[in-house]
Amino acid sequence: MSKNIVIISNYYPPEMGAAANRIKNLAEGLKSKGNKVTVMCPLPNYPKGKIFEKYSGKFFVEEIVEEIIVKRYWIFPSKSKKAIVRLFSMLSFAWSFWFSIFSLVRKKPDVFIIQSPPLLVALSGLLLSKVLGCKNILNVSDIWPLSALELEVIKKGSFYSFLEKIEKINYKLADKIIGQSEEILTHIKGVVDTDFLIYRNVPNYRKYSVKEKSKGNLKIVYAGLLGYAQGILNICNEINFKEIGVELHIYGAGMEENEIKQFSEKSDNNIFFHGVKSAKEIKDEIRKFDIGFVPLKNKIYGALPSKIFELMQLGIPILYVGSGEAEEIIASKKSGLFSEPNDLKSLCKNISIFKQMDNSDYIMCSKNNINAHVNEFNLELQMEKLQHFINLN
Repeated sequence: MSKNIVIISNYYPPEMGAAANRIKNLAEGLKSKGNKVTVMCPLPNYPKGKIFEKYSGKFFVEEIVEEIIVKRYWIFPSKSKKAIVRLFSMLSFAWSFWFSIFSLVRKKPDVFIIQSPPLLVALSGLLLSKVLGCKNILNVSDIWPLSALELEVIKKGSFYSFLEKIEKINYKLADKIIGQSEEILTHIKGVVDTDFLIYRNVPNYRKYSVKEKSKGNLKIVYAGLLGYAQGILNICNEINFKEIGVELHIYGAGMEENEIKQFSEKSDNNIFFHGVKSAKEIKDEIRKFDIGFVPLKNKIYGALPSKIFELMQLGIPILYVGSGEAEEIIASKKSGLFSEPNDLKSLCKNISIFKQMDNSDYIMCSKNNINAHVNEFNLELQMEKLQHFINLN
């Protein structure tokens, strides 16, 4: 049964990064099931912290993108490291999308799907759904504020306690909850008893050919946000890629972008910065390399980076720095190698194993990833489960 669905998200293309791609995949997947889909999001500004030129000076823009209605509202953009500034940025969008209430009253959605984090945007969306008398589903991709604490972005105190209260209120306001990992849902089940569904952030079904290992230096690629959570700058500083005969190629943007670019411009260090590519271009770029790098600077409970599933689709063996459920998936599918955050010795050992791996073992790893994508981690299979979950009373 098709539905009129409104998705509220703080991120959406043409913004880059996992969060924007996650919601794009969700919207397009629901559309493919015959639903009418509307996305409510801010004017594009991430990760630069500045409204994109095409949308500059506007309060509201409505577009139709791939048969999806996209309503973009004003936001005070920021990439400041100051919590109070970023908080105000989130509040600005949480306030501005309430201007949609009159059009939503005229034609009520069947259900809202509301992305969390940010917590305050999620709270505002949940309250909007309640005011309108509509069903809602909370889509939790990270456990905030716990993730922020583990990333050392914030410390325990009055602000942390405030965010914890908002987090619990959000869970209690949700009619149903979907989460990106088992750990996320286990955490939430300690607060509320409702209907839950695991919803992985996986790409559309597309079967790529099995890759072979290239000759010469081992070529590792990182494509994504260049922020504190990923710790790419620290890895550039700590590992001499030239000395170990390995190349690190970096695509993306974020808070560490300028420093990484400057680092790559130093002569003869085997670190190459390529800037930003579109979502359409980046997959072809990644296929040129041997190993996909997915690092987390700290252990983050519940985190399951979507890059893992994207690399599976592309048949690229995975070099993961992290722990938890992602580590278990990589091990069970024989998709690559993993090490704990901040364990540079183990990371270097894994790089060495990949460097010395013969072509037959490399091909097997590539094949394992493609099979995992085809048989389990693709959007079409996820959508079957999600549509059934939405249709349940």
